[in-house]
Amino acid sequence: MDAKDLNKAAVLGAGTMGNGIAQVCAQAGMEVVLFDIAEEPLQKGLANIDRMLAKAVERGKLEQADAAAVRARVSGATQLSEAVAGCDLVIEAVPEKLELKQSVFREVEAAAPARAILASNTSSLSIDKIAASLARPERFLGLHFFNPVPIMKLLEIVVGAQTSEEVLACARGLGERLRKDGIVVKDAPGFASSRLGLAIGLEAMRMVEEGVASAADIDTAMMRGYGFPMGPLKLTDLVGLDVRLGIAEYLASTLGPRFEPPQLLRDMVAAGKLGKKSGQGFYDWSE
Repeated sequence: MDAKDLNKAAVLGAGTMGNGIAQVCAQAGMEVVLFDIAEEPLQKGLANIDRMLAKAVERGKLEQADAAAVRARVSGATQLSEAVAGCDLVIEAVPEKLELKQSVFREVEAAAPARAILASNTSSLSIDKIAASLARPERFLGLHFFNPVPIMKLLEIVVGAQTSEEVLACARGLGERLRKDGIVVKDAPGFASSRLGLAIGLEAMRMVEEGVASAADIDTAMMRGYGFPMGPLKLTDLVGLDVRLGIAEYLASTLGPRFEPPQLLRDMVAAGKLGKKSGQGFYDWSE
């Protein structure tokens, strides 16, 4: 299978990452079914695609007619078997829980065509562990996108121990088709991007905890001094402090104490300060 033969895709999970992935697949010409378990999150995801396309038109990145054509290629579903029927590509973007992802893919494999490439957007969980219960693990790999998906250019292609060369080649071609810069990494804890990005983010949190500098000044240091497009603490707010805590705990358990979450992060999550989605994190997002 070649990337140009990927005509229909299903994206599982209509949250921030899922609806962004659905949008870029539709922009690449694919028919896309966006799935969520309930109508409310599904409609929120579709509405976010509408907003992102409207912004692209406002900024001159898309013509109105092209944006309308992209949106027409995206539909929604709340039944997983309906979402994956006839699909060439299925990308999972559900919460970072191993058992949940394994359960989802078992259901997907039973309902999707045998030819379908199955991919997880996980940012840190083991691709091989997710694939452990699959009958066709050679059709499975990681496709780790970055937020916001329509803007960020990186695509981390994570190869499992049983991922076939054909599927890897197709994933590389998919990255080009989606206008992403693809990097290939093996299935190791945190892959490349999450491992490096989290190390910087955790150290920035420790600096706030120790009173070295304010969150805004630490972020400014990395943006102005090292050319980061966004500081590590503002990025943490966008990703979600709870998400980063979960990744840190997983990496600490697999790679050792250098990834042990700072107490400040644990305290903020316990207090409900999860970042942009809660209105408060290292920054105030309430306005």
